[in-house]
Amino acid sequence: MSLKKGDTGTAVADLQRRLTAAGYPVAVDSWFGEATENALVAFQRDYMIAAIGQAGPRTLAALLGSERGNQLTINHMQAGADLLAVPLATMATVAQVESIGEGFTQAMRPVVLFERHVFYKQLTKHLGKAAADQLAAHYPNLVNPKRGGYAGGVAEWERLQLAISLHRDAAIESASWGMFQIMGYHWQPLGFASASDWQNAMQRSEVEHLTALCHFIQQDPAMHKALQGRKWADFARRYNGPAYKENDYDTKLAKWFAYFTKVYQVQEVANVA
Repeated sequence: MSLKKGDTGTAVADLQRRLTAAGYPVAVDSWFGEATENALVAFQRDYMIAAIGQAGPRTLAALLGSERGNQLTINHMQAGADLLAVPLATMATVAQVESIGEGFTQAMRPVVLFERHVFYKQLTKHLGKAAADQLAAHYPNLVNPKRGGYAGGVAEWERLQLAISLHRDAAIESASWGMFQIMGYHWQPLGFASASDWQNAMQRSEVEHLTALCHFIQQDPAMHKALQGRKWADFARRYNGPAYKENDYDTKLAKWFAYFTKVYQVQEVANVA
């Protein structure tokens, strides 16, 4: 449930305290008035959240993250845009459409989704098919050639920990991680020294999640060029796969780019592809 203008009570007071602590001072009077709305919009713009003046789960998570120093800011997003040689509005668009909204749970663990069918594949790679089949027989919810077994939410972290107890590297490689849900098996082409090095980065901050996203895009020149040219269908096809149309990713990208060009003025950059 979102907090909005006109709301009152302890939840509003808590929001006001968090805004003030994050550097957006507002009186803690338990009333969501114009001053609170203005402070909230300013925070949302700086933290790359759709600036609508309502405090939903993403905004509240960002406020908590800002206190712990692991949340993305506009400066981080600009650095990502510079790395990819795209306007800030383009970077914000990708972050809005291709992210899950936040990179960490309320317990400050990175958001993960453990894929048991990938774990089976990675175990086969590390240990051989016979060992993978044996583990699948004993732990079918964790090791399975078929997709499934999802627990959802924070319970996915517990599934990952159980998998790590069976084989650390294969387990890390078999989860999608962080704000942009990049699979762990990409650790090597993305420049990490090991699977554990990847995990440590994903546990540090959303800035690491954004850096991984930028490197993921850079490693595919065609994807990178499509992003620079704002050819949304081509970008979505390479990023989301051939079924991108089922979720209208190209349409969403175009829509959010139109929005962010109004929030963050587009300054064209040189095409380095």
